[in-house]
Amino acid sequence: MPETISERWLYALKPASWPKLLVPMLLGQGLGIAASRPSGALSGLLFGVVFTLLDLIFIVLLNDWFDRDVDALKRRMFPHSGSPKTIPDGILAPWHLLGAGLLAAALAALVSLGAGLAIHPGLFPAGITCLVLFAAYSAPPLHLNYRGGGELLEMLGVGVALPWLNAYALSKRMLFPELACLLGFSLLSMASAIASGMSDEESDRKGGKRTVVTRFGNARARTWVERLVPAGALTWIATALLVPRALPLGAALLAASVTLWGWLRVRRCSSAAVTNAFAAQAAYKQELHRAIWGGGLLLAAAFAVRGAI
Repeated sequence: MPETISERWLYALKPASWPKLLVPMLLGQGLGIAASRPSGALSGLLFGVVFTLLDLIFIVLLNDWFDRDVDALKRRMFPHSGSPKTIPDGILAPWHLLGAGLLAAALAALVSLGAGLAIHPGLFPAGITCLVLFAAYSAPPLHLNYRGGGELLEMLGVGVALPWLNAYALSKRMLFPELACLLGFSLLSMASAIASGMSDEESDRKGGKRTVVTRFGNARARTWVERLVPAGALTWIATALLVPRALPLGAALLAASVTLWGWLRVRRCSSAAVTNAFAAQAAYKQELHRAIWGGGLLLAAAFAVRGAI
């Protein structure tokens, strides 16, 4: 359990989950460099980093605030299992999370306004749209992670909107061929979104959350995750073959190979990741994230190099 106030805030911010947004950010920046081959894109890159970090703080803290009741329910159901929960275990007060999350959202909106004035006018509405899209996951009136559709929203936000915003900031172009690679990445993001609900299956179900796992069960959710991962990797290869301008075949093959190798590791630990097997589920999701983030980072590097030469 963290003791000092700085340790408590760092714990609440969940740094282990940051690559879930940082990898899409880097992929988008690589796409933007490849699309524009910019000589002075530092302002767009800086905007992408600052916006993504503020958005990350906003999402992490507000999700904990909106999920405080179901997190407390899980703690009552499994008092000695899983990692400490920020609010139920008294790491931080609820209103501290709410205030910091809203402040991060306000700062992200101001950063978007500044980017709209300094870089490209479209970045202000684009940034606000991303904030609204992410807010719809947890916040009323949509509250989609309770009503159903939260995984789809996460796929669109993490797999498409965030990398697109970063690409737009660097290239100043809303559409270009390289964006086609986001189709494969969005499928991988959907796999991650489904898997994220595995460790909360019974508490989410009892708390009224409608997720893929609560509606269809652990086994079927794992089946879908393990189909989406190779589908995303093979979509990269298909994109390279069908739209050569969008994605170099060599980069697609390398990224797909890394993701598929990770998928094999996911399959090896799948049978143990059953309902309430929290340690096995954590290992399962760790291997899944390695597969997704490894392929995404390789594509980001390939696009950045392509734009730099």
